[in-house]
Amino acid sequence: MSPRAGQSGPPARTLAFVESPVQLLNVLEWAHLHAGRIAAGAQEAPGAPDAEGAQGAQGAGTGGADPAAAARPGGSDPATAFLPGQAAVPVPALPAPALPAPAALGAVPPQSRRAAVRRALGRRAPGDRAPAAGADLTVVVLAPTDPMTRGQLRRMADLAREDGHRVRWEEARGGASAPFQTIGGLAGVLRRADRIVMGDPFSRYVQLLLTITRAKDLVVVDDGTATMEFVAQLARGERLVRWHRKGGRPGARDLLFAPVSSSARRRLTPNARRRVEVFSSMPVSEIPDGVTVTANGFAWTRARFGPPTVTAGADMVGTSLVETGVVDGERYLEAVRALAKAHGATRYFAHRREHPDKLRRLAAETGLEIVRPELPLELIARRGPVGRTILSFPSTVVHTLPLALAGTGVRVAVCDIDPAWLTDTASPRAQGFLSGVTGTARDVHRLAAVSLA
Repeated sequence: MSPRAGQSGPPARTLAFVESPVQLLNVLEWAHLHAGRIAAGAQEAPGAPDAEGAQGAQGAGTGGADPAAAARPGGSDPATAFLPGQAAVPVPALPAPALPAPAALGAVPPQSRRAAVRRALGRRAPGDRAPAAGADLTVVVLAPTDPMTRGQLRRMADLAREDGHRVRWEEARGGASAPFQTIGGLAGVLRRADRIVMGDPFSRYVQLLLTITRAKDLVVVDDGTATMEFVAQLARGERLVRWHRKGGRPGARDLLFAPVSSSARRRLTPNARRRVEVFSSMPVSEIPDGVTVTANGFAWTRARFGPPTVTAGADMVGTSLVETGVVDGERYLEAVRALAKAHGATRYFAHRREHPDKLRRLAAETGLEIVRPELPLELIARRGPVGRTILSFPSTVVHTLPLALAGTGVRVAVCDIDPAWLTDTASPRAQGFLSGVTGTARDVHRLAAVSLA
């Protein structure tokens, strides 16, 4: 099966490029809000025999071969790969769909029965017409190599298909020739697309793809706190560089890629012929001239999941600040221990990029139950069960969880990063940026940095 299965049917007017589950979540939020706009001008055509489902088995479904699967603790499924000695947190299944009554299917041929059940589950059956909104949106997954990220992306891709969208899984990092094959395979649909939706404008892959497209409508959906920095850099006309790397000297690869990055920044600057939209739940203070900012209120998440069962305890949300070289690992361990003790936290929801060795130490030295979520935390929390208090360090979730959990009574509390926790190699502006992430969050309880004795 070709890794590009799922591209049959009319050419997609809207292409969305994602590299993380959070980006795909926010593409679905954007599509939910703009369903009428996505469908505008799209011609409804008979769907191919579930090409996306076959495609999912190759790269984004349960049948795809993952070379890292055998090395994962807890089996081949990264969604259930808990640390040794840790019990999996029982997560309630999604609300059961209303399946056709057996009596109603009794006289129906077996093939038609299967189609009826698929429709009841919200999935397309062979020969069905694609939903109007989904017929015009193709999500292109530029697959990463990290097993946890791949696992979450698979499950998010399944949700996208259930909403009627095409999903095209690209093994974009599957070897030295993969980038050339990916870009070559996408060149045609890129040139025909009217609208490009992207989750990471800092991505070199995305920046390279932007040099090919002729689309006059560009949309940037949230990639977490990085969105705040992207908008500010665009407004100031600066080169696009991630906040935790800003201040360092450009490397050889940065210099080599500089012309592509500059071209991408120009294309992301609106003009009379090109519209640029930022779809975000993050606070945006510096808005570039001509850029449309649309608020992401997590309406799709609230409609799709929950409300959750709320328990009396506290949960903690992990961060990858150690992995990105911003916070010292020993200081982080001490801060987690102190915060969990002060607030009675029992569970630690790991960030998908946290290193397994670090998580093992956290489990052993803090007594916290380490949970590696199968979906972005906004969906896990909305699905429940979830503690009445969620503790976090400065990160995207201090902005997104209050929106996803609106009306549930769950309190989000954020702990500031003490400047003494930063590494010697952290960006000079790391402390100011992290403080800004906390200070601009709405509907959260702000905690002082914990004291490390």
